[in-house]
Amino acid sequence: KVKVSYKYTDEDELEIEYFAETDKPTPVNLTSHGYFNLSGDMTKNILDHSLQINADYYTPVNESFIPTGEFAAVEGTAFDFREMKNIATNFERTEDGFDHNYILNSSDNALSFAGRLIGPENELSLSVLTTEPGLHFYSGNQLTGNLLNRDGKKISKHAALCLETQHFPDSPNQPHFPSTILIPGKNYSSKTVYKFNII
Repeated sequence: KVKVSYKYTDEDELEIEYFAETDKPTPVNLTSHGYFNLSGDMTKNILDHSLQINADYYTPVNESFIPTGEFAAVEGTAFDFREMKNIATNFERTEDGFDHNYILNSSDNALSFAGRLIGPENELSLSVLTTEPGLHFYSGNQLTGNLLNRDGKKISKHAALCLETQHFPDSPNQPHFPSTILIPGKNYSSKTVYKFNII
């Protein structure tokens, strides 16, 4: 059984809380695949946004974008967003863009800072806080215009990005990843906050 709660606060926050319980051991790894473009203009891509991710390590992937099981340092790589950085600067150093999980520098199960996104005009920012151990950064590499935004406009390649809070992908097959197995008698709970600010 799964329940998801969405709440907008007076502090311009979207709070998402996830709850689950089970009668048999089962993997549970819930997230939101919401897309963001802080320019508000879907004709502009997100490569001119700036991004910070609170992570010293990420999980590299194979050709099928499945984690290899390695914990790799971001230092000196295109995946280093420890300081606020223009996405395009690092994007040019990748082959296919970003579709990777970051290992957050956070306290276990505590609501902690995961990252921050700033729009191209430096007028709007989005901060992400979560109780999850990972943040998946997806730069919209596979968007083809088949999805529409709320105004009915097509979302084209790199027109939006995702910042998905979660446990690490492929955790059931990687024993040293944090476990996603929920057992009977235990309750799953997770919280993520997307907070918007005018700079």
